[in-house]
Amino acid sequence: MVKSFTLAAAVALLSAPLASSHYILNILLHNGKQIGGEYTYVRKNSNTYMPSFTEILNSNDLRCNKGAVAGSTQTYQNVKAGDKIGLKLFNNEFIEHPGPGFFYMSKAPGNVSDYDGSGDWFKVWESGPTGSPTATGGWPTYGKYQMEFTLPTTLEDGEYLLRGEHIGIHENHMECAQIRITGGTGTAQPSPLVKIPGIYKASDPGLTFNFWGGKGPYVMPGPAVAKL
Repeated sequence: MVKSFTLAAAVALLSAPLASSHYILNILLHNGKQIGGEYTYVRKNSNTYMPSFTEILNSNDLRCNKGAVAGSTQTYQNVKAGDKIGLKLFNNEFIEHPGPGFFYMSKAPGNVSDYDGSGDWFKVWESGPTGSPTATGGWPTYGKYQMEFTLPTTLEDGEYLLRGEHIGIHENHMECAQIRITGGTGTAQPSPLVKIPGIYKASDPGLTFNFWGGKGPYVMPGPAVAKL
């Protein structure tokens, strides 16, 4: 009994810091304010706060996370082109891994709640290192509770999946919010357009980089930020 208890206690102690560094971007932010609660406008994944790894790089789960499929969330948030939009971490957590952040968008052909994300995507925002990629202070997203950007005014009106993603220590944290955009000029012709899966390979330098002692510059994974 003593040995079993000791082993269980050790496992619990070792697991605690690992669990605390996992996070989900499951709350929508609109013009700097929280809109709704957890998963109100974000598709709910089935793997709770656990990250995904390279096993999903060639899977449709890479779009919005495991279990976050069409029909899982019926609501969307009305926003205007030019508004500030973003995603916040659940439970007042912070991003506790060094690594890059991204937002991708994909226009639904109809109702976004019915859209499976199989259409074209474009990267609308990214945040890479501004200092040493092997130091937490070199990453603007580190220690933040949210990622945000301004919607381009040139976007076409319609319903979109907004995919937020943070990559840290070979972990992929991604979620998809559902939004409806109005007031855009519709002149944007996003390029490049990509399909998800298809944006990453397991051998990409940005996915294999050693954040704790790696050498050389960090290479941002995925496509370039789209010209809009």
